[in-house]
Amino acid sequence: MTRSPVAPPKARPFGAWESPITARLIVADSVSLDQIAIDGQDIYWLEGRAREAGCCVLTRYRDGKCEDLLPAPWNVRTRVHEYGGGAYRIDDGIAYFSHFDDQRVWRMGVETANPSAPQAITPADTRRHADYAVDRLHARLVAVCEDHGTKGAEAVNRIVAIDLHGGDEVTLVEGNDFYASPRFSPDGSALAWLSWNHPDMPWDGTSLWLANVYPDGSLATPQLVAGSRRESIFQPAWSPSGELYFTSDRSGWWNLYRLRNGTVEALHPMAAEFGRAQWNFGVCTYGFETDGNLICSFVQDGKWHLARLDADNLTLTGIVLPFNSISDVRVGDGFAAFIAGAPDTANSIVRLDLQSGEWKILRRAVDLEIDPGYLSLPQAIDFPTANGLLAHAFFYAPRNRDFCGLPGQRPPLLTISHGGPTSTASTMLNLSIQYWTSRGFAVVDVNYGGSTGYGRAYRERLYGQWGVVDVDDAIAAARFLIQRGDVECEQIAIRGSSAGGYTTLAALTFHDVFKAGASYYGVSDLESLARDCHKFESRYLDHLVGPYPAAQAQYRERSPIHYTDRLSAPLILFQGLDDKVVPPNQSQAMFNALDAKRLPVAYITFAGEQHGFRRAENIRRALEAELYFYARVFGFADDTAPVTVEIKNLP
Repeated sequence: MTRSPVAPPKARPFGAWESPITARLIVADSVSLDQIAIDGQDIYWLEGRAREAGCCVLTRYRDGKCEDLLPAPWNVRTRVHEYGGGAYRIDDGIAYFSHFDDQRVWRMGVETANPSAPQAITPADTRRHADYAVDRLHARLVAVCEDHGTKGAEAVNRIVAIDLHGGDEVTLVEGNDFYASPRFSPDGSALAWLSWNHPDMPWDGTSLWLANVYPDGSLATPQLVAGSRRESIFQPAWSPSGELYFTSDRSGWWNLYRLRNGTVEALHPMAAEFGRAQWNFGVCTYGFETDGNLICSFVQDGKWHLARLDADNLTLTGIVLPFNSISDVRVGDGFAAFIAGAPDTANSIVRLDLQSGEWKILRRAVDLEIDPGYLSLPQAIDFPTANGLLAHAFFYAPRNRDFCGLPGQRPPLLTISHGGPTSTASTMLNLSIQYWTSRGFAVVDVNYGGSTGYGRAYRERLYGQWGVVDVDDAIAAARFLIQRGDVECEQIAIRGSSAGGYTTLAALTFHDVFKAGASYYGVSDLESLARDCHKFESRYLDHLVGPYPAAQAQYRERSPIHYTDRLSAPLILFQGLDDKVVPPNQSQAMFNALDAKRLPVAYITFAGEQHGFRRAENIRRALEAELYFYARVFGFADDTAPVTVEIKNLP
């Protein structure tokens, strides 16, 4: 986007400003960046490309240039836990990966200038694999396996070893409901891994296990290193000298620990999070330099930092970088690679020279320059909420160099509730937020109680209180901004996806603060979700609401679908028809109820989409439809939106 001379801004109603940040621009020039890997001096990652039907493309940086190794229609993505992650492994010039269409494990040589054609290792059957580790001593690939072979029964998870010559698979570890992070010691003589069981999620309680590997490849009796139902262990990793490190929240914060001489010791206790919620496999916040020191990332007060932790004297030294969102940290010989962003910088693959401190962006999620005159920078706010507590959010004021609001007018507000609900809002440049602020909307991105990044106690605010605490915090954020004079009280909306969609529906149903809402594949019937959900989240609500069916009355009390008579605000719903996490019948039921009540409602479905939209045309369609919906509901000029949507029951 080229810059042009700035003319005096024109006065126009908030919400009706023209913006160069269009939905077409967002999807045409953006990718998602994920799952970095290092092999020698080469850096690998996955690019999710909406314009290529959402395929995840394996990409490499070598000798100063980026290249696609597995272009579409190859799709490097696993469905283990439905959320996937850990979909590939690079080891000594060989790539092992899951292909989404068949969920088979494939192998491909990537060392030469002309990579070899992929070859299947496993057959096409009911098994899915993720979180790979290579056992060179026994020529096998170790992975988490999720077997859906018994129809009507819950999938079975285990840690398996796949023979790299014949593809035969043997079970190494079984008996728990879930596994993650199988990691071999540097000499291959020991294996560490994580396990947990229903009803816990990995951020509730996990166990870290360690077992010696016998010469025949079998495992000795496992030993419990750390963890319990009240302790979440994250990212076990081996130092170059063979010591086992991990992150634990036993202190109330995810901090770094190591096993030394049979004793677990804390490395640098502080009120910060060195871990993340393990929604996906392979999440990584630290790695080792060749001398054993750690390059680690941590979040404090909603901002991420990078630092070096001396493994001997345990001092932590910050590394100055212009980023405050850092993820997927990997360390090679003399360099680190990670995904980073800032309020004016979209997610990017960054290579950092650990000697000189010089850094270089290898790939940007958004490969265009946005004139800063159209960018709204986030303001961190702490605001009072229910029960005398404080909650957190990021506020974005409207900004567009070409326009200003009419005299005496205040902007409409979009209140965003993130998904998860155990997730977090970030301050990195998000064009989907700038899409709204550059049109004259104010936005508040709420880190309600239950969000990660603020310690275990903050996460546990949501225990038994989903649909209460998150809604209270969203309302409190909006009221805080109204009282501060930032926004127009009669034009406030709430939007969210997945769990954020549920917060949206609950806020509109049980309260009358918000004047409109947008739900992206949101939950409307908690009972239905408890009865019809994939294994990973099938008992998630035991903590968030209560054990089902014992707490059935509470499930019904919190389900918007049973109280549509209380609704009075217009609503637009978006749903992928192949969604296995929140089935389409949830959105359909809500639409039917609002339509029967003669409330303004719109419902847009997308064939082929799952939990989250990946195709460019669908992402674009949803954004434009939501803008049109608000334009009609709040009375903005209809020409601010490039599409029209059927809104039933609109006066």
